[in-house]
Amino acid sequence: MITLTICNHKGGTGKTTTAIHVAAALGLSGHRVLVIDLDPQGFLTRVMGIPEPPEEASVLALFNPSLSLQEVQRHRVGGFDLLPSSTGLTRVMRQLNRPTDVFWAKEALAKGGVDYDVVIFDTAAAVTVYSLNALVASQHVLVPVTPEYQPVLGAEQTAQTVHLVREKLNPTLHPPLFLFTQVDARKRTHQLYRRYLSRRYGDRVLETVIRTSASLAQSFEDGSTVFTQDPYSRGARDYANATDELLRRMLQDRAAAVAV
Repeated sequence: MITLTICNHKGGTGKTTTAIHVAAALGLSGHRVLVIDLDPQGFLTRVMGIPEPPEEASVLALFNPSLSLQEVQRHRVGGFDLLPSSTGLTRVMRQLNRPTDVFWAKEALAKGGVDYDVVIFDTAAAVTVYSLNALVASQHVLVPVTPEYQPVLGAEQTAQTVHLVREKLNPTLHPPLFLFTQVDARKRTHQLYRRYLSRRYGDRVLETVIRTSASLAQSFEDGSTVFTQDPYSRGARDYANATDELLRRMLQDRAAAVAV
């Protein structure tokens, strides 16, 4: 099973849009995918048309030792399963203050009872106990980044966080991969920041980019994605290509780790 966290400490970089469409593209390719919405704001859950669930039927089940994922209802949306967020995450976060509280998600997945090819965590644009839970439970990290100053700075801060988690908490976590989003090739600043990040992180930057797209700017809120609403659009093509490259890169990382 592949476990992937999608995160950037800076908001507005297309993180949730990326989580949805990577999951949908993988689902269309025949992979069994679970998306876990660990963002207390629950934007992904709302966009996919899921109303506020009871706490025991939400992502809070990960932090309840009396529940297992097998017992929790998951919603089928957009070609993948979704474990929805809950507004209760904000309240529970104040109680998760022990060093071991970053291992809840990893232990919940380790209990078994869920049969997926890929598990994707969507996280808030901040370092919280929930984003750390996602990173500790993951093997791979994808950082969506708009080629502008603050998102690139957020991406570099995220890379530092991933490095610390690899060193202290999860040595199986691979270095992050970066995906440029909302790219406008006409903007010179976009070209400059793309070159900067590529020089800094080399082949950890995906070759595929997500261009600006009217179809991706829409919020459907009915469980659909750009693949169902506008499958021939620029956004659909870009995310299909990015997902293919991402999957190939993750498999390469896993093969390299086994060879060592």
